[in-house]
Amino acid sequence: MITLTPAALEEVKRLIGKEQKPNLAMRVGVKGGGCSGFSYQMGLEEATPKPYDTVLEQDGVKILVDAKSHLYLDGTAIDYKAGLMGGGFEFQNPLAKKSCGCGHSFSV
Repeated sequence: MITLTPAALEEVKRLIGKEQKPNLAMRVGVKGGGCSGFSYQMGLEEATPKPYDTVLEQDGVKILVDAKSHLYLDGTAIDYKAGLMGGGFEFQNPLAKKSCGCGHSFSV
């Protein structure tokens, strides 16, 4: 299970509304690379799942995760923090053994 905190949920809904496309979903994934071995991926796309996707829904927001990424993200909470220098999403991944300082990569 992957969950969004209330702040992240609000921001994703804002971003979807800004795109003015009602059938958007948030895709979350992992790819090799980054300082620690794996990098988090996140973006908006049409809410048409691919054959090996897990489809989650939280308060009307669809979350798409491919099967491989789901293995590395199970139990992850995604938060959104706003700040003076801009905001950003943060992954709170209980499976990560180590994360780099930027917060965008991890190792298991």
